[in-house]
Amino acid sequence: MATANDRAVLQTIFNPSTPFGDIPGLDEEDDAADEEGAAFVPELLEQVRDLELQGVSAAESGDVSTALERFGEAIRLLPEHASGYNNRAQALRLQGDVTGALRDLETAIRLSRGCGRAACQSFVQRGLIQRLQGREEEARRDFERAARLGSAFARRQLVLMNPYSALCNQMLCEMLGRLRNPGGTGSP
Repeated sequence: MATANDRAVLQTIFNPSTPFGDIPGLDEEDDAADEEGAAFVPELLEQVRDLELQGVSAAESGDVSTALERFGEAIRLLPEHASGYNNRAQALRLQGDVTGALRDLETAIRLSRGCGRAACQSFVQRGLIQRLQGREEEARRDFERAARLGSAFARRQLVLMNPYSALCNQMLCEMLGRLRNPGGTGSP
């Protein structure tokens, strides 16, 4: 098994655009353990996870109404579990119920106390909705919180939302293109 330092070095080699030591997913097991810990009865938690997996599968196959039923069952069994609300929010959004999705995302964030995987995913989802609604500042705040929780997607969204970063990236690409092809046009 690789150490955290080994994973950081490999991350830098294979994903040079990611800041050194920023390893997506490194602490996922810790987050899941912290989020769920001993707070829930293991058998009930397993049943809820199974219902959520069924809901995700149904949503992926286009059966959003079945997905909503499964997520609703999971929430009824374990209403303090943030993940169910986050998953149902995604299905509600797919169904076009943005207000319901935002309500469930707020609940997921509150239940998770803004920590762990469910919070991270909820901040990303809420940020995407806010961005689609033209609420850039609120979206940026949610992406920042998700990025602090380890979301590489949120970090990319922050870069895309930052005009200075986009300009720097463009200039860097042009400069690298010129270095690779000194006699060419500067394109990579």
